[in-house]
Amino acid sequence: MAVTGNGNRDASRSGPLAGVRVVELAGIGPGPFAAMLLADLGADVVRVDRPGGGGLAVDPAYDITNRGKRSVLVDLKSADGPARVLDLVERADVLVEGFRPGVAERLGVGPAECHARNQKLVYGRMTGWGQDGPLAETAGHDIAYIAVTGALGMIGKPGEPPAVPANLVGDYAGGSLYLVVGVLAALHHARATGAGQVVDAAIVDGTAHLTAMIHGMMAAGGWQDRRGANLLDGGCPFYGTYETSDGGYMAVGALEQQFYDTFTELLGIGDRAPARKDPARWGELREAVAARFRTRTREEWTAVFEGTDACVAPVLSLREAPGHPHLAARGTFTDFGGIVQPAPAPRFSATPARVTSGPALPGADTESVAADWDVPALLPKEA
Repeated sequence: MAVTGNGNRDASRSGPLAGVRVVELAGIGPGPFAAMLLADLGADVVRVDRPGGGGLAVDPAYDITNRGKRSVLVDLKSADGPARVLDLVERADVLVEGFRPGVAERLGVGPAECHARNQKLVYGRMTGWGQDGPLAETAGHDIAYIAVTGALGMIGKPGEPPAVPANLVGDYAGGSLYLVVGVLAALHHARATGAGQVVDAAIVDGTAHLTAMIHGMMAAGGWQDRRGANLLDGGCPFYGTYETSDGGYMAVGALEQQFYDTFTELLGIGDRAPARKDPARWGELREAVAARFRTRTREEWTAVFEGTDACVAPVLSLREAPGHPHLAARGTFTDFGGIVQPAPAPRFSATPARVTSGPALPGADTESVAADWDVPALLPKEA
């Protein structure tokens, strides 16, 4: 797609989506993250912020999910608000919104209005429950969405409440990433056929989809429908975490026999470890592994296992992670504008992606967007 306007901002972009234009109707959680990913990959993302901001927002200067975007202020409830957004839509490839079902329609920027102005538009809708179903109109957050899909019930120790995995599994894995996959697939279709469409990305759908392998294992009799009783949920003593003498933790994932042999040898229990294939002795094996890990610090055990095929790694905090030698060597994290943050992912050999700017401040880019997108109506009316 050719870039129009003066192109000052677009010209600085790199990545496989350079030239793609995205309108993001401001929201919280998975919608902004999905739009950030599109921006990371080179898309020109214009975030339409509402005057006064929204709920649960962090200081805009530190909201990394708005990096690489530009922001304009539009009050969609004002008389000319919808028309200003539709002017942007006419020049866009993608729109992303995260309202409850029916809200965008009531505001005058629903799929029908947008496609009337731009039939090639990919209209991405991000919700928890989806656009239909008994709960579609109700409020919710990540924890409720992953609860009903069975995903939350798998996480944690038996006999204890399920462990909450922040909002990574629902909002971002089951929500944002599935929205981006859907948007890119629909964009490919639009460019091939000239017809846009609506992408209904529901966190419950995406999270359920993530459990596909587990459902297959359960159907085959290889997974018990309870916590802490399976190969990958902490029930297995050679796939879990263990405390070290200084209160740190090591993560063990020695599933295959050859990796397990290396693990037990380096741990120092190779000659007395209980049979790993006998679940009846897993408790005994877990105690032996735990007792051994408690004899040294996390740093000492890291030195023992580093660079081996034992499949053991230290459990690092968010602040520690950027300093890990492997992540540092790959540039997995970057410092942009004084904020340490994850670098764009994945990586591309011909069209590398990069962080192009810090978090978009609400309304700060009105003039550049009006010029680049040729939408003069965005500019304040002169008195």
